[in-house]
Amino acid sequence: MGVTIRILGLDPGLSAMGWGVIDVAGSRLSHVAHGVIATKPALGLGLRLMALHRELAAVIAQHTPSSIAVEQAFVARDPQAALKLGHARAVALLAAAQAGLEIAEYAPNHIKKSVVGAGHAGKEQVAFMVKRLLPACGVTQADAADALACAIAHAHLSTTRARMEVVESPRVRAGGAS
Repeated sequence: MGVTIRILGLDPGLSAMGWGVIDVAGSRLSHVAHGVIATKPALGLGLRLMALHRELAAVIAQHTPSSIAVEQAFVARDPQAALKLGHARAVALLAAAQAGLEIAEYAPNHIKKSVVGAGHAGKEQVAFMVKRLLPACGVTQADAADALACAIAHAHLSTTRARMEVVESPRVRAGGAS
């Protein structure tokens, strides 16, 4: 397995969109880069969305991922906050689609379970495990840690799918199951 796959993970938000890029070679994960795209409320919604798109498109162009993993919306009690989160997610999906990237979406509990082992883990536990799995990352911002966790969850699922394809493909070629 000499193929390296680059994954961009995103933790969407209108005020702060966390992003993290990892490389996956077999079962080995390597940190590439991470950060947070921040917008100011004084700009107004349209300009904030445009800024998120511009900055995210620049991250995609700079790091050239082969796929993107986006955290799904967590609908809280505040409908206005949920709507703003939906706008930020739409920008993320648009930027990925414009770049021709494979898009995967994961529930927050799935990401936490993949990285920490518990679906209701706290942000501190997620950040701790991200630092353990990617020791060179030095991540300090929770949004960036969540984005790296999203990329890690996608890497785990992608690796599992690839192993399943390797196991299933000899049977198909031998005339077994089709």
